[in-house]
This record gives sequence, C-alpha cells and structure tokens, in this order.
Amino acid sequence: METGQKTFQTNNSIEKILNNTLSIQVSLSGLSFCILNTESNTIIHYSSISFDKTLNPREVLDELKTHLSTNKVLLQDFNAIRLIHENEISTLVPKSLFNEDNLADYLKFNAKILSNDYITYDELAQADIINVYVPYVNINNFLYDTFGTFEFNHYSTILLNAIFELHKDKNEITMYVNIAKQHFEIIVIKGNNLILYNTFEYSTKEDFIYYILFTAEQLELDPEAFPLVLIGNISENDNFYNIAYTYIRHVSVFKNRLKYTLEIENDEAFRNNFVLQNSF
Repeated sequence: METGQKTFQTNNSIEKILNNTLSIQVSLSGLSFCILNTESNTIIHYSSISFDKTLNPREVLDELKTHLSTNKVLLQDFNAIRLIHENEISTLVPKSLFNEDNLADYLKFNAKILSNDYITYDELAQADIINVYVPYVNINNFLYDTFGTFEFNHYSTILLNAIFELHKDKNEITMYVNIAKQHFEIIVIKGNNLILYNTFEYSTKEDFIYYILFTAEQLELDPEAFPLVLIGNISENDNFYNIAYTYIRHVSVFKNRLKYTLEIENDEAFRNNFVLQNSF
C-alpha cells in the first residue's frame, strides 16, 4: 500500500478476476470518475459532472448515487477503488511535530470544524509531512456499503506527492500552480522542502495573477527570476497563461507525459485533471 492511503476493508477474500481500478474525485462543486485497466495500462473510462451551484455533502451523495445507478460501467466488480476527497478542510503538519491525539487542534485554526467531525490524516510519500483533514464521511459509508474495500486520500495529498515527484532532482525554488475550474493551488518547493501550499478560489484572470504575485511578494521571489510551472486546466493559448507571462518572466505549461494509453473520447478533459491522473 502506498504511504498515506486509508483503506475501508471487508472480510471478502474472493480474488478479483478483473483488472479495472476505479478512481472517484468528490467535491461540493462536482464529481469525476476514471477507470484504469491495469493489465493493458489503459484509461478506458473518464466522466465528470459540474454542479450548477455548490452543494452540501448530502446533496453530493444524492448526485453520486444517481450517476452510479445510471452508468453501469461504474458498477462492475473493480480490483481496487480510490476515493479522492476534495475540500478546504485540511492542513499540513510537520511530521516531527505531529501527534495523532491533536488532530482537531491542527485544523481548528484555519477551518471551521464541528465537535462530531471525523478527522483523519495522510502521510505524504515525498516529504516528512502529515496532511490532516475531514473527509466526506457519508460518501465513505456509501462506497463501503456499495463496493466494500476502498482506499481514500485528500486531494492535496495526491497533488503534493505528484508535484514532489515532478520536482525531483531540482534544487532551484519553483512555483507550481495547479489550475481547476473554480480554484487553483499554489505549491512552492525548493530542493526537497515544501515552502508553501495554499488553495485559492478565482473567477477572473485578474484574480489568478493577483494571488500568484501576492504569494511571490510574500516569499520575496523575483518575478524576473523564479520559474512558474502551470499545471492542469491551462494551455499556452488562453488568457490565464497570457496574463501570467505578462508579469512573470519564466512561465511554462507542464507537458504531461501520461503513463497510460487513452481509450476515451474526452481525453482533453482527462489530461486537464492532474490529480485524478496521479491517483492510480
């Protein structure tokens, strides 16, 4: 098992005869589903739903149930299932300072939590960091009842592990920006050290560049010097790339070399979802 994975297990010891692995990304703004055939190393299914408005966890569960019940490809007997919890109720703690008895204390200073919230944590594979977070428990329970054994992680755990792997063998301080439809994450790494991780909501290109430049200013990074790597829902032809290039000298769009063969129609949407790609 990879470092940081959580597992809900059953006592069912029947050997799975299929080689398909399902990954589900859940947020209050949408759902994404991806199936990897591990025998052929091929992505054979990708689908996503964007909600018209931000839902609550109960409403998201209703949407998940509906989508699963109307898409039979998602109700097969999978070899493994990974659930990705995408929310802002998480915080990073240095492993040297981490105490499992203090989970609520780590979260309460930067997130609103309730006394009955279930809090768990992932251990990052690439650094001495613990990611403490609140998962969608109702989604966990439903998947357990539906599929049995599955693994789950926080969105930022998978993202950070992938960025650390991407940054491997590089020593210069680098800013990575992972762009989704309604939010983006800024990750700053120097060598093997995480300098900053934060997530921001945005609606305009001005929002986008403001947070990038403000972060650079706070970290005393020279826009003429540091490399900015854009990842996810971005291309060199769009307004977000253009405005970044206007203010920052060294800007690049990450050219993702997929580890998998794609047998899906909407391959561009899959390529834009950096976290889901790295969840297998």
